[in-house]
Amino acid sequence: MIRLHAALIVAVCALVTVFLRSAPFLFFGGQQGIPGIIRRLGRTLPPAIMAALVVYCLKSVPFGSAADGAKQLAAAAAVVVLHLCRKNTLLSIAGGTALYMLLLRL
Repeated sequence: MIRLHAALIVAVCALVTVFLRSAPFLFFGGQQGIPGIIRRLGRTLPPAIMAALVVYCLKSVPFGSAADGAKQLAAAAAVVVLHLCRKNTLLSIAGGTALYMLLLRL
C-alpha cells in the first residue's frame, strides 16, 4: 500500500512537471506572438523576486552594534558592486557568497 502511494505521488509529480515544461510551447508555440502581459511579467518578475529574496535574507541582520551585521552587509554590497560592474548574475551571487563564507571564517 505504501509503495503504491509513493508511486502515485511520483507519477503525479512527473505529469505536472511535464505539463509545466511543455505549457509555454503548447500555448505560445504557434505563429502568434507572446502576449504583452507575459512579456511585461518576464521583465518585472525577476527583479521583484530578487528584491524579495534580499529583504528576506537581510531581515534578521542584527543592528545592535556596527560589527553585528557587518559581514552580511559587506557581502550584500559586494553582490551589488559586482553586478553593477560586470552585469553577470552568476558572478555576482558567487562572489557575494564566497566573500560571506570567507568573512565567516575570519
